Amino acid sequence: MTQGQKVRIATIGTSGIAQRFLDALAGFEGASYAGAYSRDISRARAFAHEHGGELAFDSLDELCACPDVDAVYISSPNAVHAPQALALVRAGKHVLVEKTFASNAREAKRVFDAAAEQGVVAMEAMRSIHTPGFRAVVETLPQLGDVRLAQMGFSKVTSRISRLRAGERLNVFDPRLAGGSLMDIGVYCVEPAMALFERPTSVNASLVLTEVPGEPVDSPYRKVDLAGAILLGYGDKVVTLSFGKVSDDLAPCQVEGEHATLIYQDITKPHGLRVVEHVDRGMTWGTVGGTERTVRVENPENDMVCELADFCEAASGDAVAIEHANMWADVTLASLEVMDKVRAQAGVRFPADDEG
Repeated sequence: MTQGQKVRIATIGTSGIAQRFLDALAGFEGASYAGAYSRDISRARAFAHEHGGELAFDSLDELCACPDVDAVYISSPNAVHAPQALALVRAGKHVLVEKTFASNAREAKRVFDAAAEQGVVAMEAMRSIHTPGFRAVVETLPQLGDVRLAQMGFSKVTSRISRLRAGERLNVFDPRLAGGSLMDIGVYCVEPAMALFERPTSVNASLVLTEVPGEPVDSPYRKVDLAGAILLGYGDKVVTLSFGKVSDDLAPCQVEGEHATLIYQDITKPHGLRVVEHVDRGMTWGTVGGTERTVRVENPENDMVCELADFCEAASGDAVAIEHANMWADVTLASLEVMDKVRAQAGVRFPADDEG
């Protein structure tokens, strides 16, 4: 591909997030929709036709070999993200992989290494860190002075929890598919922390666990997490993360520096940024902050267009965009390294953990 050409994108997966991605793609000038892959060819044809795509595949090998596809957006279950991405990048396709990028850091590194060898882009579709809101958080950080504490949380009650408790086996809560609240929703906290503060020196976590319906008693994949908290140590600062799918977190995020504190809403789409400067209280207690200012942020209604733009610029060969894609790859790896440690501490295992 050369700069200026439209990136021809196919999709894997037909879930709601794939629909939302295609809504973003429909209004984006730098790319076009090529078609869909599904194990059921009739489903692939129907999904592609619904969204204006002309191609349909029920063979991953055929998708890999298709000369009319430049890139693939992957929104299948977590456990098959890396195997599918690896096959595609080895065939010379760019890949945009829905979060979480892989089951573990080892899988992710294999994909990124293969992409580098083939000269293609492999990027995680972690929409939040590509938004204007997150960029505003990054740009505001230097105003806070040395950061000492940060708190980020994201929890929301899932409609599926009643079905899980009724004994139904669900993909999102299935370790064999790399499911669980950490991989589904906790990643929204871990990834911004890695993007802002990089790798921690220590990781300590506690998870709320439940048994997986129908999993044998002696199975290593019998536990799955419903919620949890992670304490990241950096020596000069501490970052606390909380997440879950069985309760609603209504608190804002905070980043506390020695000069000021940044407060913002919704870690998945940062907005409502406020910077509150500290005051010299002396012996006066009860004073809460000093001068307060707001940071204006405008996020697009469908914020998946932000990650799409960054991905397509890199896939088109833009040098700066490629450099940014490499930076995001390191953020993805750092996040998976943290989540691997969290799961190991709680005894939550995936099949990919037992593979070489």
